[in-house]
Amino acid sequence: MTAAPPDLAGNTSDPSTPPRVRALADIRPVVPPTRLLADLVPPRHFADARFSTYRANPAYPSQGSTVARLEEVGAQLAPGKVRRGLFAKRKAAPAIYMDGGFGVGKTHLLTSLAHAVGPDAAYGTFVEYTNLVGALGFQATVDALATKRLVCIDEFELDDPGDTVLMSRLLRELADRGVALAATSNTLPGSLGEGRFAAEDFLREIQAMAARFEVMRVDGEDYRHRAVVTETQPLPADVVARVAASHPGATLDSLDEVLDHLRGVHPSRYGAMLDDVTLVALTGVHPVTEQSAALRLVVLVDRLYDRDVPVLLADGVAADGGPGAEGGTSGAAVSSLFTEEMLRGGYRKKYFRALSRLGSLAEDGRALTRTPTA
Repeated sequence: MTAAPPDLAGNTSDPSTPPRVRALADIRPVVPPTRLLADLVPPRHFADARFSTYRANPAYPSQGSTVARLEEVGAQLAPGKVRRGLFAKRKAAPAIYMDGGFGVGKTHLLTSLAHAVGPDAAYGTFVEYTNLVGALGFQATVDALATKRLVCIDEFELDDPGDTVLMSRLLRELADRGVALAATSNTLPGSLGEGRFAAEDFLREIQAMAARFEVMRVDGEDYRHRAVVTETQPLPADVVARVAASHPGATLDSLDEVLDHLRGVHPSRYGAMLDDVTLVALTGVHPVTEQSAALRLVVLVDRLYDRDVPVLLADGVAADGGPGAEGGTSGAAVSSLFTEEMLRGGYRKKYFRALSRLGSLAEDGRALTRTPTA
């Protein structure tokens, strides 16, 4: 008997044929400037972060003192705090830089400060702000952010001199307009010396802005007490396709299809591309050898992590050599996604962060394969 032809969505009435899953590569978001600015809020991953939920370790007094200082700043910038009197003395807006190792809760504290200030705060990563300038232009970005009381910059980076100069200029213009600033940088263990992003490096690179920043050192151990997750192995391709087909809101693409798609979408729109996506499934996963493609993939991983979107990875090579058969894969771990040259190069911090985040999201995706619906 001949199977029924597929419908417009690519589905057939044959129960042995898995339904067609939409592709991430088919999503082409149209994002107005107002949406780009509205997205500058703490990510879903830190939606509940507050000063009261930060557990300062008494063994490291700098944690408690940082919380106390940030609470003061938050109270100073909170809605309703308006300077009274025509001749009231104008005080320079606060500028805070949190210096500390990986996993001491700097992002938790930064998002807590943003939540304390409320709608008058803009929150984004270093990359999101540089992408915003690329999408809107420098002056339009300054004018838009100057309407805020506070601008938070997470994961400040020094690996691109041009971007560093751009961000330094942006901070200077905002500070001159009375906008408060707060910044952090997250460094993975072992990627830069003792795992710290040295405050001296930050202050040197922002040059004229250095004197305005109050540096707060946040000491402590990685609260997660876990190694960076990068050794997650790919799944069989048919398992990945089946789970994606059974998961509402999932997308299914080959890695090459996604890499090609990202080339035509501005990185500032990657977040909007994931609006209704609950799971990203990738087949044909292999090492990415082109640096520009790898850096775009890093941005996508960051947006997936911000939104807690699980990921399924398959390399499509089964243990018996067949394409995606049950029984396991012979593919490389997540740690092999970027080349050794990349992991030793100037962007290594970005790549190691992406590997850690992708490994975590892939473990979340692997857990879905063990659910009854999978």
